[in-house]
Amino acid sequence: MDNLIKKRILIVGSNGMLGQRITEFYKNNKSTELMCVSAEDNSYIEDVEYKKIDIVDKSEVRDLIMDFFPDIIINTAAYTNVDGCETEKELSWKINVTGVSNLAVYAQTVDAHLIHISTDYVFDGNEGPYQENDLPNPISYYGRTKLASENTIRPSGTKFTIIRTNVLFGPAKHGRPDFVKWVVQNLRSGKEIKIVTDQINNPTYIDDLVQGISKAAEYLREGIYNIGGPEFLSRYDFTLRIADFFKLDKKLIKKIFTEELNQAARRPLKSGLIILKAETELGYKPHSIEDSLHAMKQELKL
Repeated sequence: MDNLIKKRILIVGSNGMLGQRITEFYKNNKSTELMCVSAEDNSYIEDVEYKKIDIVDKSEVRDLIMDFFPDIIINTAAYTNVDGCETEKELSWKINVTGVSNLAVYAQTVDAHLIHISTDYVFDGNEGPYQENDLPNPISYYGRTKLASENTIRPSGTKFTIIRTNVLFGPAKHGRPDFVKWVVQNLRSGKEIKIVTDQINNPTYIDDLVQGISKAAEYLREGIYNIGGPEFLSRYDFTLRIADFFKLDKKLIKKIFTEELNQAARRPLKSGLIILKAETELGYKPHSIEDSLHAMKQELKL
């Protein structure tokens, strides 16, 4: 007879890039009981308990949480189209703020621990890389909604961990291609790509982020934690590293400044996240860019 008390984990946004990998991580974990929810009709991951849900609908969130009664809620759902947020402000606010507020209210009701994914876009990118206690100053509407999502959790009374991350890449199999796949696909087909030289980050391998989230869930650490890669570099230099690893033609990579793209939303330029707190308190250990690319190549047969 199995007397193991299972942790009940609710993954919100399980069909997203990050949600897929977290679902796969917990799927066969015998110490957890898993419920996955997303906005789509069906789960991208097979053989998991799944419900379609609109987190903006407070009654749907209430019914879900009161029925499943989770110990831990991992929220990866978000409106992440940075330029789209500038034109669809109402929709992005509803998903990124109202939805999170609903989750926080009912997490508090059932005494669940809420792990919420945020972003370096809460900063202006003038003096990065950033620590957890640096003062946010978002310069895009997306950044404003994500900061507001953090601020709606803090006074809710629920136990929470906010994880800020940046430039996710990795082997999610469904949905739009991540930056690495996009670079590889374009260069392999002989297409010229324009890459900015003035945006600095520490790109985050998605399975490292999953590791960080799982540690936060295991230790129930509260507060804000930065999760990112070990190396700070420009998007252009990151692209060169990808091209080198996959032996692609670097002459197709053209330098450009961010302002030349004329994007609707401003981007933080000198950004990135200092991860010392996660390393010391969560035992977080990120992979090098090369090791991460090797893992992607193996899994996706790139």
